[in-house]
Amino acid sequence: MHLARLAALAASAFFLAAPSLAEPKHGIAMYGEPALPPDFVSLPYANPDAPKGGSIVQGEVGNFDSLNSFIVKGRVPWQLRYLTVESLMGRSYDEPFTLYGLLAESVEVADDRSWVEFTLRPEAEFSDGSPVTVEDVLWSYETLGTVGHPRYLGAWQKVAAAEATGERTVRFTFTERDDELPLLMGLRPILKKAQWEGVDFAESGTEIVPITSAPYIIDTFETGRSVTLKRNPDYWGDGVVPFMTGQANLDEIRMEFFTDATAMFEAFKAGILNTMRETNAQKWETQYDFPAVTTGKIVKSIIPHERPSGMWGFVMNTRRPEFQDWRVREALITAFPFEFINETINGEPLPRASSYYANSVLAMDPGPAQGRELELLEPFADKLPPGAVEGYTLPEGDGTERNRTSTRKALALMEEAGWTLEDGALKNAAGETFGFDILLSAGSTEYGQIADIYARALERLGVAVTITSVDSAEYKARSDKFDFDMTWFERGLSLSPGNEQYLYWGAEAADVEGSRNLMGAKDPAIDAMIDAMLTSEDQEDFRAAVKALDRVLMAGRYVVPIWFSPDAKIAHAAELKYPETLPMYGDFIGFQPDVWWYEE
Repeated sequence: MHLARLAALAASAFFLAAPSLAEPKHGIAMYGEPALPPDFVSLPYANPDAPKGGSIVQGEVGNFDSLNSFIVKGRVPWQLRYLTVESLMGRSYDEPFTLYGLLAESVEVADDRSWVEFTLRPEAEFSDGSPVTVEDVLWSYETLGTVGHPRYLGAWQKVAAAEATGERTVRFTFTERDDELPLLMGLRPILKKAQWEGVDFAESGTEIVPITSAPYIIDTFETGRSVTLKRNPDYWGDGVVPFMTGQANLDEIRMEFFTDATAMFEAFKAGILNTMRETNAQKWETQYDFPAVTTGKIVKSIIPHERPSGMWGFVMNTRRPEFQDWRVREALITAFPFEFINETINGEPLPRASSYYANSVLAMDPGPAQGRELELLEPFADKLPPGAVEGYTLPEGDGTERNRTSTRKALALMEEAGWTLEDGALKNAAGETFGFDILLSAGSTEYGQIADIYARALERLGVAVTITSVDSAEYKARSDKFDFDMTWFERGLSLSPGNEQYLYWGAEAADVEGSRNLMGAKDPAIDAMIDAMLTSEDQEDFRAAVKALDRVLMAGRYVVPIWFSPDAKIAHAAELKYPETLPMYGDFIGFQPDVWWYEE
């Protein structure tokens, strides 16, 4: 065992002082018990009678130079992380946070959640026919937690010991109280240890195609242009794992890469792609009238969801001195002509992301914080920006492009922050001009349109703004190193936020290259709210902590928010079908292509 883990185990001996009773179960939930019984046939949103066969061809803007989804370096097709590997447990997207057995046939958790133990299925094997062993599990966890992507680091640091407790059982003991950890341990990808012996895991690119246990294996690829996954005809889980019944129905999944969104849409119209997820409401209404749609070869499906809005817009890098004053950030949000841009881009306006958890029960309530929320925020009240405790509402514009009233309010805020309009430019007492650059990835047509309109609004405010578009490789390199002033921001959030919140906006992640804390947030209140989430005793306490976190993030004014869609708009070949019963999360990870099927 790793020496550091032994030392940590000694330090956390208090966990082991009192015995904890536990018993193996088929699933685990964050709160309460799993909704499905031990003898469930399939997930409620999967069709157990779905036929196998056919293919789905998806498009992506950008390119790739790596097949290793688990490290910082390289650009990887994002779907590989979900389609080509398996974990000990699988997540149901019809429950806030519940896992059922996948590679593991059972899970056992201490009453105080100080440890979790998994028992592997005897049938579990990799695509090369070799068994999935406890040794593979332990190697995967330590490797990902030490040299893998930062997303795996936080949870691994809380593992005091990882050890085999039997031929097919593995136990993780924790250093501290964090009720989400048993579930997180169930979701780590399991890789084949022998494949990586003598290889620098953190440096791999396309030379190594990972051997995994998933239903899909990488069949062919052309670096930067396409990847084809084939369904493994000898997949070990067929007829074995209830969680997988009705999933992985397609024989082939192909991903084609394009320089920009326009080229990708033209490829869909030409029949090169057979599915297209549309995020532009106006385009959905006006440009999906080509022959394949009118003849019925292409079907337009709208799939509602109940998940949080997440946050979408332009993020300000608070590592930069010009963005460190909350009044400046509020001014830049105020100057954004949201109503005009919303109507211009979408035609029929979409709702604005008024909080990080809008559209869900986790969203902060209007007005002052009360009850448990207030109790959580009070220790930090003196240092929180205005609105965190009292209530924060996004500024509203007048619907015009010039947005004069909002521009005046923004200018007043800039003057309070020490920037005065002189000869058409905002300057400080030292005569320095206020300005910044908006970094975009080339090919992001819609975001470029939004940025152009926003830039004109900022120029009227006296801000010297530029827009820089770079290719996807440079964009990833720069965003990983936080080398930008302002950039496009997308952060999808779930109904079960947990440890990943540290990676999104925790203080420690602000200085870790490759982390998702693009805004550079370093607020003790944020970390404290996440801590409270992870140690909540019940659902009510958990929701109060999330709402309090939402308040701190919104009052922090890190992002200029745009809109979100309460549903997904997917145009697809008529042969591609999905179940009538939709999951709570709607079209989310685990929906397309997982539970779709192909039927003539």
